[in-house]
Amino acid sequence: MNANLEFLNPDELLKNPAFSQAVITKGNGSTIYIGGQNAITKDLEIIGKGDIALQTEHVLNNIETALTACGATLDDLFKLTIYIVQGQDVRKGFEGAQSFLKKLSNPPIITGIIVAGLANPDYLVEIEAVAFKSEK
Repeated sequence: MNANLEFLNPDELLKNPAFSQAVITKGNGSTIYIGGQNAITKDLEIIGKGDIALQTEHVLNNIETALTACGATLDDLFKLTIYIVQGQDVRKGFEGAQSFLKKLSNPPIITGIIVAGLANPDYLVEIEAVAFKSEK
């Protein structure tokens, strides 16, 4: 658990185990911004064509890889922005996220946005992430 992140869920707002309502970063550290990740491998293979659950799972794995490359962990993650192609079943995407979300000490704050399309017509979901790595 990152002691420099305070997750807040005020009683006056919806409480949901999948996401937090607000996060405060405290102390010295580095903010890490991870650009929109898609369901693509380093070898340009698109994972899960036509399957938002598989794509979501791969996208979140890519985010975990990027965090590791920055010297951060999932405990440092506090914000996800999720872009979902119009017409996709958001519930199926959420199913693909379950194994990832179970690894988190605290659910991040999340914004979901429905879009007409993404950079490649085979992409069904794209996710950006923000994390805060404390200086030791």
